[in-house]
Amino acid sequence: MFGDLMGMMGKLKETQKKVEETKKRLDTVLVDEKSNDDKLKVTLTANRTIKSISIDDSLLQDKEELEDYLVLTLNKAIAKANQINETELAAVAKDGMPNIPGMDMFK
Repeated sequence: MFGDLMGMMGKLKETQKKVEETKKRLDTVLVDEKSNDDKLKVTLTANRTIKSISIDDSLLQDKEELEDYLVLTLNKAIAKANQINETELAAVAKDGMPNIPGMDMFK
């Protein structure tokens, strides 16, 4: 019994290390998003850190329009980044979970 418990603990520590490595790697995965008319472009990491924003000069004339563009485009980029982040971390967590009967959380 204790051997199984020690094995599970070792597997959980290994999984935790892999999760941390995946989080670090996701800092290098870039997500690009743009407005429908290409007037605004944003780049985020899969960990949702904004790396760049490019704004067409025409948007600088209307503050409200620029704000709308930013909200819409950033929200689309964040949604993409969230999907990548969750998928990657879930895959690592699923692979590292010990086989405990009745604990089929990731199916």
